[in-house]
Amino acid sequence: MGIFDTLIGWLQMILEFFFHLSSTAGFENYGVAIILMTVVVKMILFPLTIKQVKSMKAMQDMQPEMKKLQEKYKKSPEILQKEMARLYKESGVNPLAGCLPLVAQMPILMGMFYALREFNYAGDPSFLWVANLSEADPYYILPVLSALTTFIQQKQTTSDTSNPQMKVMMFFMPVFIGWISCTFPAGLVIYWVISNIMQILQQWWMYRGTDSEQKG
Repeated sequence: MGIFDTLIGWLQMILEFFFHLSSTAGFENYGVAIILMTVVVKMILFPLTIKQVKSMKAMQDMQPEMKKLQEKYKKSPEILQKEMARLYKESGVNPLAGCLPLVAQMPILMGMFYALREFNYAGDPSFLWVANLSEADPYYILPVLSALTTFIQQKQTTSDTSNPQMKVMMFFMPVFIGWISCTFPAGLVIYWVISNIMQILQQWWMYRGTDSEQKG
């Protein structure tokens, strides 16, 4: 826990750095500092994001073939296991590849969560319509944005929309995120919204590059 507390402390110091940077630029504001910090963090984590998104997309593209194998060998689990391993090998997909980058990012993401939730705003804590970033958004604009950006981000990486479970998750998760955002400090929700927007842009860029290669 000591290492995690140290990480939180470092992240809060980085936030203070971006606050002073915004002050130097002439628009001293913690909301701006959170946005700048989030953009930098997402750019640093971009290489891991590439691996994670590509693996998730590859797994989803394999779903039709996997369903065929599951239907064909549903009474022969041993054969099914071997056929699934063969499919992974032929497709060049590691089923754990999508989890490892996420695991690597978790300490930073969790650190950001606690760093912003427990941050003590020394100066003016207001940002746009929010009077105090340490309190929840009184107008629920940020929770709505958090739900909307979460939905868009999920939709980008969901290829099999006919799957009932995927459909449920595509709508349940954004609603859940929006709901809990109503109780979170506005500064934390700003981080989530900007992080989602960065993820959406990064995924768009990745898929755009893939589409260009296919067209070429």
